[in-house]
Amino acid sequence: MSTPTPLPVEASVEIAAAPEAVWEVLSDPRRMPEFSPELRRVFLPGRKSGGNGGLGQTIIGINRRKAVVWPTTSKIVRWEPGRAVAWKTRESGATWVYEIEPGGDASSPTTCRVTARRELPAYTLGSKLMVPILGGATGHDEELAAGLATTLGRIKAAVEA
Repeated sequence: MSTPTPLPVEASVEIAAAPEAVWEVLSDPRRMPEFSPELRRVFLPGRKSGGNGGLGQTIIGINRRKAVVWPTTSKIVRWEPGRAVAWKTRESGATWVYEIEPGGDASSPTTCRVTARRELPAYTLGSKLMVPILGGATGHDEELAAGLATTLGRIKAAVEA
């Protein structure tokens, strides 16, 4: 039996705030557990006091889905202040990308669009081993897509508050 191809996982949201305000949130991986339905804790080993790490920073995550808890190790692979951040997760091979696009026009410079997506061309061996535990690849992909929309909605609420 072959493993299916990963489903696209992507969501976007319009936020009534300047891109800089959104970047302040997205550039701090320690805040992601506030927004993500699956990510519970984040540790930044080797982080300098007060910093978020930036390009090359390792991120240790603790995830939970129902009764299953597992750690992940990621590395920030894209760091464009005010524009984009992405990290690649070793265990799944997935790259999680968050991009900020200024919205509106000169009359509305304090809006932006945030798009988040998972880039995953194929499941890794680690993903294939976790698939039965997580309830199947397709089911988890669908849950991740819904979770990404939830994450962006929570980021929107936090930034606009």
